[in-house]
Amino acid sequence: MPSSSLPSSPSSRARRVVKRDARGATNGAAAGTAPASALAPDSLACSLSLSARVVAAVRAGRSLTQALTAVGDQPPATRAAVQEISYGTLRGYGQGEFILGRLLDRSLANPEGEALLLVALYRLRSRPEATHTVVDQAVSAASELAGGAYKGLVNGVLRNYLRQRTALDAAIVDDEVACHQHPRWWLNRLRRAYPADWPAIVAADNAPPPMTLRVNRRRVAPAEYMARLSADGLSCRALGGVALRLDKPVAVERLPGFAEGWVSVQDAGAQQAAEWLRPVDGQRLLDACAAPGGKSAHLLEMANVDLTAIDIDQTRARRITDNLRRLGLSASVRVADCREGDSWWNGVPFDAILADVPCSASGVVRRHPDAKYLRRESDVRRFASLQSEILDRLWPLLTAGGRLLYATCSLFPEENGAQIDAFLHRHPDARRQRGQQLLPGAEHDGFFYALLEKTP
Repeated sequence: MPSSSLPSSPSSRARRVVKRDARGATNGAAAGTAPASALAPDSLACSLSLSARVVAAVRAGRSLTQALTAVGDQPPATRAAVQEISYGTLRGYGQGEFILGRLLDRSLANPEGEALLLVALYRLRSRPEATHTVVDQAVSAASELAGGAYKGLVNGVLRNYLRQRTALDAAIVDDEVACHQHPRWWLNRLRRAYPADWPAIVAADNAPPPMTLRVNRRRVAPAEYMARLSADGLSCRALGGVALRLDKPVAVERLPGFAEGWVSVQDAGAQQAAEWLRPVDGQRLLDACAAPGGKSAHLLEMANVDLTAIDIDQTRARRITDNLRRLGLSASVRVADCREGDSWWNGVPFDAILADVPCSASGVVRRHPDAKYLRRESDVRRFASLQSEILDRLWPLLTAGGRLLYATCSLFPEENGAQIDAFLHRHPDARRQRGQQLLPGAEHDGFFYALLEKTP
């Protein structure tokens, strides 16, 4: 599972640009504030301005979730536009920076000004039919930066890009980071691990993810829910089990019965966790790193089990409770460190344990594009160490003959197959039943699963 348990430092470029603006005031995005805007909320200028705050905050080291929250409440259409522009800009890691490196003599003193150029470049590249509007609205957005001091620069840089677009596009092909839109260390790891598949992985990472639903079989059958979607003008196709992929993503408010708990949004790859563990009525189950609760809910939808869901973060643990309540399910939700069993475990062994451990999130980067900016290669080793500790602490809580499902949303072998090989070496009473590495593609994100059995 994606995790913020390991600290992430801003990129070197972000460190260079987080300075004081032309008036000597610390930039609001870097400081975590959201100054009021005079731009019309329904204008592209407003969306570009807010997106620039988000991107500047991520480049300075904040998570995308935090950055989006910091821009405050906005009308639904504006929220949707800001999310699309921010996600698109961040997915294109290295590309905007490459272009700016050719068009600017040096980094701007105002990080939000540089971020505005990045989001405007993304918009120009994704909407080439609207170049005049994008430039005009980006200049309007610049009027709120440093008393309007950046209006001329934004106008000049964007128009210069349009004049040089063909040459710049050709140059991008020859730059590894800009072309593949991933940090170089990340690309190197993918090449080593997947010499034949890494181009397809990169292409999937750089594309918007599919929207997949998990039908709550306690409320409605998948075929019946497909009919309800069709009646509401939403087309989809079945992926197996209770997974339905929408042909086009929509807001959850448009999903029939969402508030009533008929369906949840969950990637098809993530849905495999419950299918692998196959809970049985009456079992005692532990979801050791449970937030936001999607896999816990799926287990409860499949069988009548006594489930304990644990997460170390109180805010995230509340999301487990909220999700279960919407679905009409119940579990014992605890805020605790799963490694410290003495503080929460009653001594009764579990029949099955789901260890969806914190990881690099390298398999779900298209959903969390800020990881491209925030992750460091050293994080992989630190995550592997944390995962090893979690496994060793959870294993004694499992009954003899019980099963533990180790899961990550990572592609890096150190967190996956190599982690399990080392665990089996340390624990002679553990047997691997099966394992699989899922690569991101059209149907699902990237996940790793290993099902372990505790021999008597």
